[in-house]
Amino acid sequence: MRRAPAVVVASAAGLAGIVAMHAGSAPSVLGGAGPAAPASPSPTATNPPSTTGAATTAVGTSEQYGYGTLAVKVTVRGSRITDVSVARLQTAEQYSQSLAQQVIPLLRNEVLSAQSAHINGISGATYTSEAYAYSAQSALDLLGVK
Repeated sequence: MRRAPAVVVASAAGLAGIVAMHAGSAPSVLGGAGPAAPASPSPTATNPPSTTGAATTAVGTSEQYGYGTLAVKVTVRGSRITDVSVARLQTAEQYSQSLAQQVIPLLRNEVLSAQSAHINGISGATYTSEAYAYSAQSALDLLGVK
């Protein structure tokens, strides 16, 4: 039974490492907290903002999350969000791709329903949900939509 203490020490060290990594994390936009700092260079507008009521679009920052990178494209007319899509999605593995394909339509509906990037995350896809919300918020910021 000499191994038991070594397992306990290794487990405690691993847990301490995880806690240390997350101790400085930015607050989540899920549940209404503010957005984190962008993970990439500034977002880009695909159409300049217009005062005539025409739809404008912007692509948010590319957000890295535990399983890949994604960027969200938001379309607004006036101050109303009319469409949300994924402009770029790169996943690390097939499972992550499959999960993203299931979760992204739900996240799109959350943004459209809330008319905001302050959305409810999807259980089991917290990192994807946060990356989606951060990127959507950066696109909304670029478009001047609060």
